[in-house]
Amino acid sequence: MNDFKVQTEQFADIKILRYQVPGFGELPLKHKELLYYLYEAALSGRDIIYDQNYKYNLAIRHLLEAIVKSYAGNRDCDEWEKFMVYVKKLWFSNGLHHHYSMDKFVPEVSEKYFESLVKGSDVAVLGAGEDPDSRLIRLQQVIFNPNIDAKRVVQDDGVDMIQASANNFYENVTQEEAEEFYKKLSGPEDPEPVSWGLNSKLVKEDGVVKEHVWKVGGMYSSAIEKVVYWLEKAIKVAASEPQKAALEKLVEFYKTGDLKQFDDYSILWVKDKKTVIDVVNGFIEVYGDALGRKATFESVVSIRDEEATRRAAAISNNAQWFEDHSPTHPEYKKENVKGVSARSINVVVESGDCSPSTPIGINLPNADWIRAKHGSKSVTINNIMAAYDEASKESGAIEEFAWSAEEIALSKKYGHLSTVLHVDLHEIVGHGSGKLADGVGNPGDTLKNYASTIEEARADLFALYYAIDEKLVQLGLMPSIEVGYAEYNGYIRGGLMTQLVRVELGQNIEESHMRNRQLIAKWVYEKGQSGNVIEKKVRNGKTYFVVNDHQALRKLFGDLLREVQRIKSEGDFEAARDLVENYGVKVDRKIHEEVLARWKKLNIAPFAGFLNPKLTPVFNDGKLRDVKIDYPDDFQAQMLDYGEKYAFLDF
Repeated sequence: MNDFKVQTEQFADIKILRYQVPGFGELPLKHKELLYYLYEAALSGRDIIYDQNYKYNLAIRHLLEAIVKSYAGNRDCDEWEKFMVYVKKLWFSNGLHHHYSMDKFVPEVSEKYFESLVKGSDVAVLGAGEDPDSRLIRLQQVIFNPNIDAKRVVQDDGVDMIQASANNFYENVTQEEAEEFYKKLSGPEDPEPVSWGLNSKLVKEDGVVKEHVWKVGGMYSSAIEKVVYWLEKAIKVAASEPQKAALEKLVEFYKTGDLKQFDDYSILWVKDKKTVIDVVNGFIEVYGDALGRKATFESVVSIRDEEATRRAAAISNNAQWFEDHSPTHPEYKKENVKGVSARSINVVVESGDCSPSTPIGINLPNADWIRAKHGSKSVTINNIMAAYDEASKESGAIEEFAWSAEEIALSKKYGHLSTVLHVDLHEIVGHGSGKLADGVGNPGDTLKNYASTIEEARADLFALYYAIDEKLVQLGLMPSIEVGYAEYNGYIRGGLMTQLVRVELGQNIEESHMRNRQLIAKWVYEKGQSGNVIEKKVRNGKTYFVVNDHQALRKLFGDLLREVQRIKSEGDFEAARDLVENYGVKVDRKIHEEVLARWKKLNIAPFAGFLNPKLTPVFNDGKLRDVKIDYPDDFQAQMLDYGEKYAFLDF
């Protein structure tokens, strides 16, 4: 990375990083122009995720930003610093609830101090049906009372998850009413089921349950109109006819809200395999909804990384081999793996649910029938992983939690490559593998709140099973299976210990990816105890989990993969619930306390997010002559800039 500074600051449990976009300056002007329009379309939808996460998020964000910009009092004091940590946490999580734990966080300042900030600032709060003073009192109660809407997503077994969750996907609706509403719209006999509920809020008004659809002329219209404006400009300079057709269909979906149009768009997007410039834009992932129906807004604008794509292509070109040789039941394997398009990308900008906290890999579309019939597009995000790798050097975490010098050396030698290969296998062949049994409905309907965890576990297990396969050596993807050994060591270490730094002591694991990782690690540890496959060791009062037999561990990964694929294929809700609840949710408190204490001494923030580059059009004589790229290093400045420029929704 030369002299490029990756980490800019650290606060609370968060570090802020930056990424570079290699080769941007050498792109032809038409590609730069396309990227600029897609960049604006991405950021124009930013307000949506705030409102989706919680109905008061936008009003509170505007209130806090007004204080940050206009407070005339003393800013050189501990109270102000604590206040700013709260504001930055809100920006990072796109709202008042932690982006991982889903728990609401409150300021570490008094209400009296907060009131002084409001009085000393130029604050305007929309009435929304009540006078500004009453509105301000309501917002202050929401901010400071930890018991009001305490958790954004609740997936606890045996509760009404809709009414217990603070997200803004449902209103005056029970879980039973929501499930019944969508049950009437779809059935397992439909070979091409629509993802009902993906782009709407479900409400009950005057005793009638109905949807408020997110579209032009509907809910979120003012922001969606801006997204459409920039997408229509992008269409005029699209890099290819297939890309143009896909973007036109996406605009049609935004204008109509018709989910069949979104399926059509997804199919066109999958078929567009050759363009260097690509974009994800829409209501995509359903992790924020306990029922797995409502999708959050996100956008990722990217450039294909040609060299890294060749690595990904080696996996996708052998997708059928991986499918045929997996340990899953033959009846749940795809006879003909279609259209697994793999590429490595460098992102230019991310927005919505992908920013500031970002994925490192993406596999879309999510609809299983589209994957089966038309294939999927899988990407690994190269410049994000490079930034993570740079930021993690010399952190001391491996030395603290790895048992031996040999394990540490293996991690330092192959850790980055093993992570890259795991993400490639997870996204390209993991998510794209397997099929549902005849007559089994969408996993969101059959597995409900466990669908996301089961799907992530399935993809991870697929990647883990092949991590030490000689096939990867034959394909030239790794020099030896020792790369896979490094991945096994790190996965067990993370699943049983180090990921717990992201969980508050005494809490269960809520986030689907974290549940999946503990589920896998805990299951194989338990099932392998008779053979001492993974050994729990203690030295100087510190606990370690050591893989003694990597080949035996691979077999255990295969056994669990076989069962998880069966659960998904058969829609076995009871088995999914037993697996997730018994292995993925509850935390060993003693281990948790130890991990937190050891991690604290390292002074490493467990979560990381990113500043986006800034694109600026350069005009001369009224014509676009260039698009400049800059790399801001001030998180607060970028968030305030976005808050002013892309504030399109009422609050």
